[in-house]
Parts: sequence; structure tokens; C-alpha cells
Amino acid sequence: MKKFRTDNFKIGLYSYCLFALFSVTILLSAGGYTTSIKAGMAFLDWPLSNGSLNPENWTNNKDTAAEHSHRLFGMLVGLISIGMVAWMHFRESRKKVRLTAWALLALVISQGLLGGARVKFDQLNTLAETNIIAQFFLIAHALGAMLVLTLLVSVAITCSRSWIKNSWKMPPIQQLNKLKNFSLLIYITTFFQIFLGAVMRHFDAGLAISRFPMANDKSLIPSYWNFDVGIHFAHRVGALILTILILIFCIKLFKQRTHDKLFYIFPTTILFILCLQIYLGALTIWTVKAPSVATLHHLVGAFLLATIWGITLILN
Repeated sequence: MKKFRTDNFKIGLYSYCLFALFSVTILLSAGGYTTSIKAGMAFLDWPLSNGSLNPENWTNNKDTAAEHSHRLFGMLVGLISIGMVAWMHFRESRKKVRLTAWALLALVISQGLLGGARVKFDQLNTLAETNIIAQFFLIAHALGAMLVLTLLVSVAITCSRSWIKNSWKMPPIQQLNKLKNFSLLIYITTFFQIFLGAVMRHFDAGLAISRFPMANDKSLIPSYWNFDVGIHFAHRVGALILTILILIFCIKLFKQRTHDKLFYIFPTTILFILCLQIYLGALTIWTVKAPSVATLHHLVGAFLLATIWGITLILN
């Protein structure tokens, strides 16, 4: 077995990783849209849909089409992950990369189980007084999707030609260490901001403050408070803090642009995604949570996390 494994750049495997990233993007879009139109319980059973792998007339209704498409894309990503593990097992000599692929597969399986638990423990099935258990699984499912994306970005980068040939030119070790620490802080902060967004989204608090940028006629601060308003306001404050941190981080990266072009490409990309994300966040309020806009806001947030993780991994 070992004689077939190498640590060389493999264009086929790298292309497969990019295909997997594209597939996960479609899955995130499908999941985000399903949440945006509140179609997560279009089918009350799981893993089947109305007792079937291919329920009749599922494309004729927007809710069933969204939810079943999400399930089908989830199955596709699962099969792609199995293919990646098999490819890595036979052809990749780097143990850490093989283990990352296995971790990705385990996480994808866990995602499927979390999605199923969301259905099984919904109050429509349990007849409970509240839906807090299903909401817990919803939030865990949303965060798990971000971890799947993080691991997949890790696999794709470590299988790239630049990583294998170590062709990036890094700044002096002292400056590099500072960038490493700051980039990890940015990633953790971005992930926490996504967590706040997931709580807000799944507790249906996206319009708890119905204006932007003002919270009411005269102030940025809400005039009344409850859980929905609190989590919504926390998401806005988190966005402000994250924006400031990202701007500082991008300035730090730009200062190193003479060493390698990645110190120009990554901050430029991050700033573009950040501006788009801020606009989509505002547009979500202005359009009263139009499903397409809310879904794009969710998706672009994932892109921001993925891009930040990309530079964090390279720096480390």
C-alpha cells in the first residue's frame, strides 16, 4: 500500500478537492434557503421523506423542493467525502492530510445526524410546549456546516501545489508569529459572530430590530429589550467589532505584500467579502428578510470564514 502513496502534488486530487468545495457551497446555499423560507419541517420524517427516498411530486411545492434538495445535496457531499477518504488512503503519504479527510467524513456524517435530530425532536413530532431542543440541534447543525467548510479548505490548501512545494515567501519570524496569533483571533471571532447569527436566525429574531443602521427613530440602542432584541443587537455589535479587527488584520497583511503576492490577494479578497457581507446584512433588514438576500448573507458569511481560515492555515 505504501508504495502507491506519495507526497507529490496530484492535479486530480486537488481538482477533486475544489469540486468538493463547490459542492459544499451548493449545500450551504440549499440549507440557507431552506431556513430562510422556514421549510425545515416540510417532511416530518427522517431519513426518508414522506416514507420515500424520492417522494412523489416533491418538486411541485416550494417547501418540499427546498428541504428535499437540501437532503439530496447532503447525501452527495457525504459520497464525495467518502471518495476523498478513499483517494487519500491509496495515494496520499502525509498522515495528517489523510486524518483531516477522515475528520471531514466524520463531521459530514455528524451533520447528517444533527439534521435528522432537528426533525425528530421538533415539537411537531414531540408535541412539546417549546421547540428549544430542535433549535439547539439547528444551531449545532449550522455551526457544524462551518466546521465542514473549514476542514475542506484545509484539505484543499494542503493538497495545492504551493503548499506542497512550500513556495510562499514569509516575513521574518517575529512578524510572522504576530500575524499567526492575530489571524487565529480573527477566525475565532468570525466563528463566534456566525454563532450569534445562527442563534438569531433560528430563533427567528432577524427582524427583532426592524431598522438599520438605527435601532429606532433617534438611537442606535434599542428602546426595549427581550431575548430576540438582545441577540439581534449582539449580532450587530459583533459585526462592528469583527469589522474593526478585520480592517486591522488586512492592514497588517498589506504591509507584508513585498514578501509574497498572497499578502495582497488575501486581504483584498477578505475586504471585498466583508463589504459585501455588511451590505447584505443591511439589505436583509431593508427587504424584510427576503429569502434570497438572507440566504446570500448566510453564504457570504461562510465565504468570509473560509477565506480567513485559508490565510490562517498558510501562516501557521
